[in-house]
Amino acid sequence: MKTPQMMQAGEALTIDFGGERVLLDPAGIAFFPDTRMLVVSDLHLEKGSSFARRRIFLPPYDTPATLARLAALVAKYEPAIIVSLGDSFHDDEASERLSADTANAIEALCAGRTMIWVTGNHDPSPPANMPGDSVDSLAAGAITFRHIAQHSHPGCEVSGHYHPAAILRGRGKTVRRSCFASDGARLIMPAFGVYTGGLNVRDRALAGLFDLGAFRAYMQGTDRIYPIGWRDLIG
Repeated sequence: MKTPQMMQAGEALTIDFGGERVLLDPAGIAFFPDTRMLVVSDLHLEKGSSFARRRIFLPPYDTPATLARLAALVAKYEPAIIVSLGDSFHDDEASERLSADTANAIEALCAGRTMIWVTGNHDPSPPANMPGDSVDSLAAGAITFRHIAQHSHPGCEVSGHYHPAAILRGRGKTVRRSCFASDGARLIMPAFGVYTGGLNVRDRALAGLFDLGAFRAYMQGTDRIYPIGWRDLIG
């Protein structure tokens, strides 16, 4: 498998994936300019309120903060389609706990465009009273979009679930960043929600998913993406 062809495009990094140009934005979304499709994963909306039900109290601002970040990217790219790749909500009842303001914010994001909610392990049911369509997976051209990567998938695949992060050592210090993880055939998205952590891409949970010779961790910087090869990453 060939390493994705790369070139800088403003703040985003453009790669060739599945025969299409894809912009990897440092904020953690992928944008397909030819179809004007914005892809985001693992919003985990209402995680704070979900924890509160178990008497684990976090500041209850995660959903507005996550939606504000997403709204800025929607304004930047003006997509015709938004695909949320599962775990959009932290549990199956989370959409019912949205405040009126946050529900209106989602309505505003979806207005005038197609919204597709891919089901995840946290939110296997369609979100209640939300605009858009709910699907288990989505096929678009040569690419399949789903929540959890399938080891046996024969073509190109974009997924989420693992919240990939990369660790790099250099100049006497260690840097850890969320990342896009790809070998040119599979692309695993970083988690977008403000209350989401990260799993080291060298963790055994991701073993066998990538051609390591072609693998790149596209680490998220403040204003750019940093492509890092497998051998330069710390396990």
